[in-house]
Amino acid sequence: MQIKKISRLILGAALGLCIISSSGSEDNVNIGGSASSAANDQINVGIPVDDINNFAKVYAITKNYYVESVTDTKLIKGAIEGMLSNLDPHSTYLDKDSYRQLSEMTSGTFAGLGIEVSRDKDGGGIKIIAPIDGTPAFKAGIKSGDVIIKINGDSVSDMSLDDAVKKMRGKPGTKVSLTISRKNELKPIVFTISRAIIEVKSIKYTMLAPNYAYIKITNFQSDTVSNLVTALKALYASNHNLKGLVLDLRDDPGGILQSAVGTVGAFVPNNSLVVYTSGRAPNAKQKFYVRPEDYLTDEVKTDILTQVPVIFKTLPMVILVNQGTASAAEIVSGALQDYKRGKIVGTKTFGKGSVQTVIPLSEDTAVKLTTALYYTPAGRSIQAKGIKPDIIVKSEYSDLYDSWDLSEANLDHHLDNPTNTVQVTKDKDNTPIIMPPKQISTTAELKARFDQQRLNQPKVVKPDVAIVDLANDFQLQWALNILVGKPLPTQTAVAKTTK
Repeated sequence: MQIKKISRLILGAALGLCIISSSGSEDNVNIGGSASSAANDQINVGIPVDDINNFAKVYAITKNYYVESVTDTKLIKGAIEGMLSNLDPHSTYLDKDSYRQLSEMTSGTFAGLGIEVSRDKDGGGIKIIAPIDGTPAFKAGIKSGDVIIKINGDSVSDMSLDDAVKKMRGKPGTKVSLTISRKNELKPIVFTISRAIIEVKSIKYTMLAPNYAYIKITNFQSDTVSNLVTALKALYASNHNLKGLVLDLRDDPGGILQSAVGTVGAFVPNNSLVVYTSGRAPNAKQKFYVRPEDYLTDEVKTDILTQVPVIFKTLPMVILVNQGTASAAEIVSGALQDYKRGKIVGTKTFGKGSVQTVIPLSEDTAVKLTTALYYTPAGRSIQAKGIKPDIIVKSEYSDLYDSWDLSEANLDHHLDNPTNTVQVTKDKDNTPIIMPPKQISTTAELKARFDQQRLNQPKVVKPDVAIVDLANDFQLQWALNILVGKPLPTQTAVAKTTK
């Protein structure tokens, strides 16, 4: 996607993206055709003269008396960044590099390590939300919940999140050193990772077992819907007797909203409402349905959902989520839950339910401002609350997630869930909680079963084939268990209920 196309976008932050590309609905937010017109629109508001005078005084004092000489550009940029960052975690100023990185993130190709990060509120480090599957960080052993305390030996305590991200990016083949603090590790761990061109494959798929399919969505890119259709067609072609599907959205930070709408559209009837947004401005109120004008992007202009085999409109599903499931991925899980299209299984999602508008200031700078919240078809706000699973299944990393509290609600200046919103679906007090045993797959019988299922998977012949390890993935075990409809052999987990 070219930079010029970004002038009409709605998006989230690095740890939870929800981007509406310019090729979508006619109801898309219109923020002006040029940088000057967009900026002028913002001037038509009352400006407090006394406060502006105080700002000018502080500016002059700093310019004249600060211990070191400071450029006007640095002072103005810092003032803008401070003004926006004080509002919420996702409003920010986009300089030339940040603006360029925006297009890279939506295209699925960029140079770096392949991690989603946020600022660690308590420790002053950079918290890793999730490593992107298949990237250098993922291969090096970086885990969700890790906290970066140094980059190339430099402490990150005084770095902005953007500065830390810039230090981790660089030319392909060059190396970066990350010093990591990890729960249950007595000493920091140092990783030396080679940067690479990150080409994220958003859709990976395979067969979990005879008649049971699996699709993993790593993020929502411009080509996600077309790749999803390809995967569904391939799975059906390999087995016309499918009995269930696991849709894995764990550690999916989000992406392009059209792709999220199209993903839901593969499993629900046409013209179904998927998500709507609401804010103060009239053009912040939008609705997105399963219809071509709401899910097609610039890269995909044909109604490819008509090619989805009809079986997937009714095939039993389990949708796997965790605290790394954010924004557009929460839109998908929330819509499928509202329509009772499948069981949501895992742990509560991240809770990033706000919408941001990008307003250009010049050819290569912009303001990213929170303008609305989005809601599920049943009227639920996800903001700072997330999607609660129908069945809570903890993973072997549950203690890690619980300890670091990876959620929107734990970010500084986060927006609260709106109290005046009618919550159509209330939390259930009897939601079952399934805890993992201390050791997974301890019996020969269970291991033999999973080994056999693994043998049934196709060999990896292309990047979009998923590799799963049922023997060591407790949540995935239970997803298959729910679809099959009978307990796993010698399963030692105990079902509990919330108090």
